[in-house]
Formats: sequence, structure tokens, C-alpha cells
Amino acid sequence: QVQVVESGGGLVQPGGSLRLSCVASGSRASIYAMGWYRQAPGKQRELVANIIGGGGGYTNYADSVKGRFTISRDNAKNALYLQMNSLSPEDTAVYYCKAVPYGGSPPAWGQGTQVTVSS
Repeated sequence: QVQVVESGGGLVQPGGSLRLSCVASGSRASIYAMGWYRQAPGKQRELVANIIGGGGGYTNYADSVKGRFTISRDNAKNALYLQMNSLSPEDTAVYYCKAVPYGGSPPAWGQGTQVTVSS
């Protein structure tokens, strides 16, 4: 069974930057896809960005974060990162990491990390 742990959230002023990290562990299965999702109060959880497949993988971004956020992955460590620049109050949310193993096992979610953008 895969476990996922996120880190790196916090409070930042508008225009600032944060870097989120996530590590998937606990299974011998390789990780097929990893992604970042977020959920703001009163809203549904939404995809922020993900990487599908090994090697460089295929990356996908929500329109709202394109050009500001960069997702990257270290396959050897089953680690995922999200560099967030030019943050705005609209980015305030709990950010979750998701790992999808190969072989049809169910995806694993982290516990979430709070990102608050406020002056």
C-alpha cells in the first residue's frame, strides 16, 4: 500500500513563492502518475498539475496556474514537487498530493498541506 506525505505549505504574501514537496512510499509498485490537487473552502477539489508516466513524463496544468507553477518529479525517490510563484489570494487552499501506482492499485492521497496567501 502506498503512503503519501506532503510538506512545504505555509503563509505567504501575495506575489510570493512557495515550494511543496511530496514523497510516496510503502509499496514495491512503481508510481505511474503523481499530481497536486487543491481544495479551497466551499469548493470542490481540483487538479493543479500532474505528471503522467516515467522518464520526463507528460505534464498537465490547470489554466489558472499555467506560467506561475512548475511541477517536477524525481522518479528515483518517488518524490513530487510544486514550485509556486506569483501567488495570489485565490491560490489559498489545502494542497493534496496524489500517487497512482502501476498495476491497478488504488491511488493514494496525502493528508494535505495548507497554503495561505495573504497580506
